[in-house]
Amino acid sequence: MVEIKTWNEAQEDSYGIREEVFIHEQGVPESLELDEFDEIAWHALVYLDQIPVATSRMVREELDDHRVLYRIGRMAVLREYRGCGYGSDMMQALLKYGQSEGVQEYYLHAQTYAVKFYERFGFIAEGDEFEEAGIPHLQMRLKK
Repeated sequence: MVEIKTWNEAQEDSYGIREEVFIHEQGVPESLELDEFDEIAWHALVYLDQIPVATSRMVREELDDHRVLYRIGRMAVLREYRGCGYGSDMMQALLKYGQSEGVQEYYLHAQTYAVKFYERFGFIAEGDEFEEAGIPHLQMRLKK
C-alpha cells in the first residue's frame, strides 16, 4: 500500500529506508542525504504489514515562465523487497498525485542503471551523463 505524506509524517520511516539504501549500500555521504527539499516535498511510502519498505519524494517547482513541474527523487526500495513492483507502485502513485494537482511535467535524475525503469513510465533521457554523490546519473523528463 502506497501512502503520500508530508515530511513531518514520513520522516522516520522514509529516512530509515534512505539511510540503508543510499548511505550504507551506495556510499552517499550522510551530509548529502537530507536537504532543504524534504520539508516541502510529498513523500511516498510503501508499507507491508505496517513495515516501511520503499520511499520516494516529489517536489513542486515553479519555473520563471510560470510553468509548474514536479521533481521526483530519493526513490529507494529496501534490498529484500526489490523486484516486487514497489518502485512501480510508488511511481504510479506520485504521477497520479501530480495529475490531481494539475501537473503536466515531471523530471528526475536517474541513476544510469535505473533508466529503463523510468522509461516504462514515459520518461525520456536528456543531456549527458553526470555525477551526483559520485554516482552516474541522467536527467529524464516526462510531459503528460
